[in-house]
Amino acid sequence: MTEAPMRVLERSVYRGPHLYSARPMIRVRLDLGALEQWPTDRLPGFADALVAQLPGLKSHGCSYGEPGGFLRRMDEGTWLGHVIEHVAIELQARAGAAVTRGKTRSAKGHPGVYDILFCYADERSGLAAARAAIALVATFLPSKFQAVEGLDRLGPMLDARPGDGAGIVALLRKMVVTNGLGPSTAALVAEARRRHIPAMRLDTASLIQFGTGSRQRRIRASVTSATSLIGAELAANKHAAKELLQAAGLPAPRGEVVRTAEEAMQAARRIGWPVVIKPLDGNQGRGVTTDLRYETQALEAFERAVAISRRVIVEQQLPGTDHRLLVVAGELVAVAERVPAHVIGNGRHSIEDLIGLVNADPRRGAGHEAVLTRIRIDDVLRRFLEQSGAKLSDIPDAGARIWLRGAANLSTGGTAIDRTDEVHPDNIAIAIQAAATIGLDVAGIDMMSPDISRSLAETGGGIVEVNAAPGLRMHIAPSEGKPRDVAAPIIASLFPKDAKSRIPIFAITGTNGKTTTVRMVAKILAEAGKRVGFTTTTGVYVDGRKQVKSDASGPQSARMILRNPTVDAAVFETARGGILREGLGFDACDVGAVLNVTADHLGMKGIHSVEDLARVKSVVVESVKRSGYSILNADDPLTVKLARHARGKIVWFSGSANAVERNPIRDHIADGGMAVVCGSNSILFYKDGERFPVLPASDIPATLGGAAEFNVLNALAAAAMTAAYGIPLPTIAAGLSAFQPSFEDSPGRLNIVEAHGVKVVIDYAHNPAALDALSVLLQKLRPEGGRILGMIGLPGDRRDSDLRDVGAQAAGMFDEIMFREGPDNRGRAIGSINALMAEGALAAGKDPASIHCLANEHDATDCCIERARPGDIVVLTPTDIEGIWARVQRFANSPLSERKERSAMLGFAHG
Repeated sequence: MTEAPMRVLERSVYRGPHLYSARPMIRVRLDLGALEQWPTDRLPGFADALVAQLPGLKSHGCSYGEPGGFLRRMDEGTWLGHVIEHVAIELQARAGAAVTRGKTRSAKGHPGVYDILFCYADERSGLAAARAAIALVATFLPSKFQAVEGLDRLGPMLDARPGDGAGIVALLRKMVVTNGLGPSTAALVAEARRRHIPAMRLDTASLIQFGTGSRQRRIRASVTSATSLIGAELAANKHAAKELLQAAGLPAPRGEVVRTAEEAMQAARRIGWPVVIKPLDGNQGRGVTTDLRYETQALEAFERAVAISRRVIVEQQLPGTDHRLLVVAGELVAVAERVPAHVIGNGRHSIEDLIGLVNADPRRGAGHEAVLTRIRIDDVLRRFLEQSGAKLSDIPDAGARIWLRGAANLSTGGTAIDRTDEVHPDNIAIAIQAAATIGLDVAGIDMMSPDISRSLAETGGGIVEVNAAPGLRMHIAPSEGKPRDVAAPIIASLFPKDAKSRIPIFAITGTNGKTTTVRMVAKILAEAGKRVGFTTTTGVYVDGRKQVKSDASGPQSARMILRNPTVDAAVFETARGGILREGLGFDACDVGAVLNVTADHLGMKGIHSVEDLARVKSVVVESVKRSGYSILNADDPLTVKLARHARGKIVWFSGSANAVERNPIRDHIADGGMAVVCGSNSILFYKDGERFPVLPASDIPATLGGAAEFNVLNALAAAAMTAAYGIPLPTIAAGLSAFQPSFEDSPGRLNIVEAHGVKVVIDYAHNPAALDALSVLLQKLRPEGGRILGMIGLPGDRRDSDLRDVGAQAAGMFDEIMFREGPDNRGRAIGSINALMAEGALAAGKDPASIHCLANEHDATDCCIERARPGDIVVLTPTDIEGIWARVQRFANSPLSERKERSAMLGFAHG
């Protein structure tokens, strides 16, 4: 009989800081089922069977912090969620991913359910490791526990037996190699991250963005943003490059470009044997044949070259061995002697067997995946051996060196010997001049030299090629000699010392006020001359223009802004949903703000209380740079508690009249800390014990002369964020003074239209705290004898109690209520949301005649407007902000007679 199986309930891929860590991680929520009662000490033979498949688990220290620690934990008894975490890490590590960290936590309020978290190198292999880890662990359990449900949530299954650790690792290794970066790109990314320069992969190959916004630079392998297109094209046209070198007086071989075999033979005779034949625009040694001494050899070589390029170069064979000199930004940074693919005889094995032994070197892989490339047995290799009088079945004498190819490229199995400390100054000068002549910031100069420690003028030789996008692996990990850190000078050429790589990021979270505060901060930064990119629930904006229409309050939209090379500063609305789904869209922010934490979205995604919600919001201020600023609301008790988690310097803001007389602000400003408060209608900034006036709150149009207290608070937060960052106070005042409560400046946030004697207020208030704040303002705006009519609705994913509570709240706010449902009831039956809200309003004592339930917000808007009389206020809380705005504009622009006619048709009368 089977017991309740393990079940994968959900998974998340965190790409930025998140609720559990600042590191990118994968989270798997796993229900252990009956296995909650079976820790590892109750499973005889389980640990031994698992370790036999993954011996590397012996080195895991776990909580003991020393090798063997994890095995002790299994002996003592630990739960299988913890075991799966370690297995997922070990599978990735054995597959070649640099992964070591993880954690497992029990899910609050769910016995037997665990959140398993671990780092990953790339998402696909990380998820595959998670699935394989669960399947592998299940294999060694008693048969009644082996069933696992929900594995498909983690992606496709690896084509290996669940209990075959070696087979799983081999398949994972292929995934890691396929999805990972090559050695050159990986070295550059590692150096950038060492310097805390953000790195974003822009495609599945090697296109990388370093830095953010207008400060970004890009690379594709070793081609950089500074690489000249003309220089790269010249380097690709090897004959044109050689002519330029010769015109500059630099040593280069004589040669000619040909199109036919006959032309090639004529050119070889004119140049003189031996010659080299190669494609005009080839790379990585493809089609190159060296040391050709006879016409029969040359004809075969021509056919190989012309198969790659219609034009072929025939040139003089220079004396010496092949050297690669790497020049970066006008400086020689590394030199390697390149040795063609070869084997050393041992008197026992054939050449073919010796190639197999060489390829078994773990440093060798396919293509550019490893620091060395496996030697391929192909027609070119067989032909080369044949011309040397050898064949694959020959058994060379012990110590005999058998050359397998003429070209010395690493991509064909060659090796490298570091010669950086040996190169002659003349040869250094020649290489630097060659890179400058072709016009490359990063150049690989291929130089033939009998002795690189002596001048070419003395030994003969010269430059045979200048390469754009030179490979770095021969310098990073030479087969012999000292490894050279060639990534550092390349990154330094893109970001010199003290050059900034990041645009400033302002991240704003909270239950209410996020969108308006984002727009206020963006307005101030624009006033300061910045080209601002910002994201809100209404879209992605660049330099004041909406670029994408969507709910853009998540990490994907933030990354869109950070990838935009025209943006000087970024302001992000950072909502709960995105943080829970995949973390933040950035690794750190300069200024982070938590505006408030009140009840909203409770009962969703594991968030059951305002304290849980505060933990989510705290991720923003926990991700502030050490040199940055955390902006916190001193009037909000839960936000005040977040101060112990916040990084950087804390800046308080408060709308309370006596804020400076009580803590946390009183002691904070006494110690020289920063705060922004509203005293006697004036916004004041405190810093270093001094007080500076910013502007009267009533001068900010969005506050409606100070009546809209919630927008006063938003303005305080915006002033605190920008003042802390160093924006001059007059600029802040100018930005806030220019910020209007208009649809253009702040769509759906306190937009007011007056027409036909009716005041229409459009505001996105959608939770109890926001509705309370709006209600206070409405009472200030209510004219004598006027009514307030309201359209309100909530999404279907709110709890029943939330819907009833909002209904009761609406009963106290509005004289007539138009309840409406949204375009997506999120699983609820049509009409059920309205019924629950109406139930709450009736329970609060509302007259049934003043309660109206409509199918959608468009009908509800029309109903509100048509019922309104001169002197009334109509309040609309929309989902479709643009659609509702268009309806209000149509009302405002329609003749009064048309409105009366429409109202009469609906049975309404107006005085």
